[in-house]
Amino acid sequence: MIDAVISDLGQVLLHFDNRRFFRRLTGYTSRSHEDIRAVTHDNLELLDLFDTGRITPDEFYEKAVKALDARVSRDDFYDAYNDVFSVNASALDVVRALKPKYKLAMLSNTDPVRYGHIERAFPELQIFDAYVLSFRIGAMKPDPRVYREALRLLEARPENTLFIDDLRENLEGAARLGIEGILFTARTDLAAELEKFGVKA
Repeated sequence: MIDAVISDLGQVLLHFDNRRFFRRLTGYTSRSHEDIRAVTHDNLELLDLFDTGRITPDEFYEKAVKALDARVSRDDFYDAYNDVFSVNASALDVVRALKPKYKLAMLSNTDPVRYGHIERAFPELQIFDAYVLSFRIGAMKPDPRVYREALRLLEARPENTLFIDDLRENLEGAARLGIEGILFTARTDLAAELEKFGVKA
């Protein structure tokens, strides 16, 4: 019987669109939107370092603007960097409705700047019993450490836990520990998928 639910953040509870960041940066560099996207893709290891807390916000800003040949202040850079999110109200409402009956955790690959912005901009997300954030624990999904930390904080057993994520590889990582999952897409009826596991408000 499921008594704990772990939810991803990005593309589940929050929509995000990094193209908004790329478009805003075109005002600070001679590179096109497509060039900025390509440079970002070529420097994913920099994002991984930031998401696992191995570089500071100042270091990330300095390395990013250098890679992008951008002339932009730190404040303007991070204002654009954070301007990518909107609430997925339907999914959040479903998860919020579970709170009286289930232990809830948020599990996200994210960095301190974006998460700080999310805390300020979206207080409606402060409904969880535990927040497992990659930059705090130094590991990202699908590393087993992140799922184990969520289980520890919830005092939950894998076989009694359900995980919601938009990436199959992250669900597979959870499954290796015995946690069943729901692959979330834009077409997912989350309440219906939860009910398949006997989970309902």
